Amino acid sequence: MKLFDRLAALALLLCLLPIGCLGEDSLAYTISRRKTEAAYDTETLKYTVETLYLNKTKCYLATVWMQDPGRQIKKASSPWHEKLMKAEELGKQIPGAALVINGSGYVSPTYPEIPDDYPGASPDYYYTPLGSLTVIDGEVYRYLDGIPYFGLTLEADGLHLYAGADNDAVLAKDPLQTWSFYEGCPMYLDGRELLDREWPFATRRAIRNVIAKLPEENTYIILISTSAVGLTLLEANDFMIGEYAPEWVYNLDGGPSAALYTRAQGKKKLKLIYGAGQKVVDVMGFIE
Repeated sequence: MKLFDRLAALALLLCLLPIGCLGEDSLAYTISRRKTEAAYDTETLKYTVETLYLNKTKCYLATVWMQDPGRQIKKASSPWHEKLMKAEELGKQIPGAALVINGSGYVSPTYPEIPDDYPGASPDYYYTPLGSLTVIDGEVYRYLDGIPYFGLTLEADGLHLYAGADNDAVLAKDPLQTWSFYEGCPMYLDGRELLDREWPFATRRAIRNVIAKLPEENTYIILISTSAVGLTLLEANDFMIGEYAPEWVYNLDGGPSAALYTRAQGKKKLKLIYGAGQKVVDVMGFIE
């Protein structure tokens, strides 16, 4: 069964059985009011954007297939160490972007939570992504010696998740881009849950921006929760694992920085689906 047929069947099933769970130690979740809001369908790029209520929180769910993810996933970044830019401005820097979301967590004078094992002072990281390794268009902008890498890379065959990898091992894969956040943001990898269920950041309700790689070839799913109630990372992770059996799940920067833009087929401009116009350090875009 094709992915989009499977999703349609799943939506029908959810109407009949709206409660899913992973087991005795996992959170139950409820899903209701599922509706398609946007769609894009060409030979090289297909996506749907749905709204749904997950545990009474309005969410956006984007399912994205690409013919060649290594070439069709793009990154646009704010000027290194200078300033942050709005997600919409960065999205416009990706020619032909049909879907754009926010990317890395960042550091600024008002958001100075530098991990304890990072060398240097807070200003060394202002207006740059968190993470031990930053690669932009194939160029290494940051390499923290001895600090393992937790984050996403874009390689020739698409996105990959690393959780505590040696920087040199990551660079050996010739990544074109990286997206990173806190050490605890890799949530699921190769059949094993990595999320610390006692981590305060994971148990707090907030706007979330979570991406996962599905078993289907070249297919990803993105979950963005809104601010009405918010989701914990535990709820987002349980939903992703319970509904899609993904290869990996990662939490990108959310909160006020969360952004979702789409472009209708035949149109030139991106349209804001969700977000507050917050300045961000980088975005992830999908093109034909």
